[in-house]
Amino acid sequence: MIALLANPAWAGLIWISLGWISLGWISLGALGVAEFAAQAATTERVVVNRFSGLALEGYDPVAYFADARPTIGLPEFEASQAGAVWRFHNEGNRASFVAHPDIYGPQFGGYDPIDLARGVTIAGNPRFWLVSGERLYLFGREANRDAFAADPERVLREANTRWPALERELAQ
Repeated sequence: MIALLANPAWAGLIWISLGWISLGWISLGALGVAEFAAQAATTERVVVNRFSGLALEGYDPVAYFADARPTIGLPEFEASQAGAVWRFHNEGNRASFVAHPDIYGPQFGGYDPIDLARGVTIAGNPRFWLVSGERLYLFGREANRDAFAADPERVLREANTRWPALERELAQ
């Protein structure tokens, strides 16, 4: 039996128990794993928080375009699309997304395009983002965002080539 217990108040600390032996508290940060990555489901076509079902960890996808910054959405402005629950800061943003989810939703379902170009699916973090070519891209870390910004055409060429096969694997 393996038990992993996480509490957001402890910012990335988990308790590991193997049933007969408890290993104690381990910091995910010390292991080099971002707290977000521990909660994101990377077996779905759209990255969602496995506990809440929220896409973008509850950030408003339209705000990246309208406000040029991540903005937390509100529970009273929600929409379901692509098997995920999306939150918005206001009704106008919700209506824009519902009318054009292909424009406002993160490309590659929220997976990091740098990692996709390498052939792996790693969830992007809504705090590391870039709007390029009028599309939203999320990255697992800041260095990936910077590498993408330096040569988006090359990265997108490679990511687009690998994405169909990776997306099929996610659906299995």
